[in-house]
Amino acid sequence: MTNRFSRVVDKIKKLPKFTHSMLFTKLFCSQVKYAGTSKLTVLDIQARQVRLQMKNRKSVQNHIGGVHAIAAALLAESATGIVFAMNLPDRCLPLLKTMTIQYQRRMQGDLTAVATMSAQQIALLSEDKGAIDIEVIINDESGEQPILCQMTWAWISKKA
Repeated sequence: MTNRFSRVVDKIKKLPKFTHSMLFTKLFCSQVKYAGTSKLTVLDIQARQVRLQMKNRKSVQNHIGGVHAIAAALLAESATGIVFAMNLPDRCLPLLKTMTIQYQRRMQGDLTAVATMSAQQIALLSEDKGAIDIEVIINDESGEQPILCQMTWAWISKKA
């Protein structure tokens, strides 16, 4: 299934590969302004998987020098939201319904998020409305998962 967002992503992929991350990031941050304030970087967008990164910069740090809890939540929401948006029909409106985050330990260095949707989840998007859980794996520079996240994304038909 293609939608307006996925068609723009496909056009970017026809450009030289070294431009993809920068252009994906600009595209996303032009629509989600708050993501731009935290300087999220969209590393890659595929139909079923998205990879984002958040550098451990001073502007997103907490009082102990790690990435702030809410900045990590933004990373998780953004990754799941992009993969969801890649597959949602244009006739539908996406809505974040719930966000579940369990902080396991202190985050060390930069964070990388990978959000994935299954073929079965994508098939559900043909319905007029519904909700699905999208898991996202966030690793820090140690290679470990300092937080466990799951986002429930819902959709409804846009009003005509």
